[in-house]
Amino acid sequence: MITFDRVSKRYRAKEAVANISFHIGRGEMVFITGHSGAGKSSLLRLIPLLERPSGGSVAVSGVDLAELPRRRIPHLRRGIGITFQDHRLLGDRSVFDNVALPLLVAGIPYRETGRRVRAALDKVGLLNKESAEPITLSGGEQQRVGIARAVVTRPPILLADEPTGNLDPSLSTEIMHLFAQFSALGVTTVIATHDLPLVEQLGHRRITLQAGRVAVDTARYSR
Repeated sequence: MITFDRVSKRYRAKEAVANISFHIGRGEMVFITGHSGAGKSSLLRLIPLLERPSGGSVAVSGVDLAELPRRRIPHLRRGIGITFQDHRLLGDRSVFDNVALPLLVAGIPYRETGRRVRAALDKVGLLNKESAEPITLSGGEQQRVGIARAVVTRPPILLADEPTGNLDPSLSTEIMHLFAQFSALGVTTVIATHDLPLVEQLGHRRITLQAGRVAVDTARYSR
């Protein structure tokens, strides 16, 4: 599903990602861990072509992204749901409208949009909050709205960058279990996080970065 082959990413004098290789299978749930500055966010940004690698190749669903025409990048991104630590919700729109935004951009008919939005909100336990403004929600609820928006297009790949960074331990566990549910439904799920105790508790594959390089990949020790 996602393959990195000797991938590097350099920003001026800093090499954020250095000679990384791994494969993530369809439906697999993988945590990308490491200290701040280890390269976690840079690695995630290479998958939807928010950044291009300085060297090596990234392939998604068998497509080498270096060979993907610019006009096909929006199509690639429609198949990738992304959620962030800071939620990035529109404060002047309702929860419903925030979740509906990717569907409106994709030109999905209004009736189908309503059905999909309510299904996504139901999945994250916020169906009763569809008319609420984001500012009235707790941090955990805002994060769940962000997740609903990421999955409303039913993408085969879900990326999350530090989704529990601002949450307390109980809410962090709740959010991670929600991601695990999507993985169980066949969604390839890649989560960048520094919360190593929680990752170890959940027991999924872990790729640990150190100074932009893979220091540990637990898949290598489970075969």
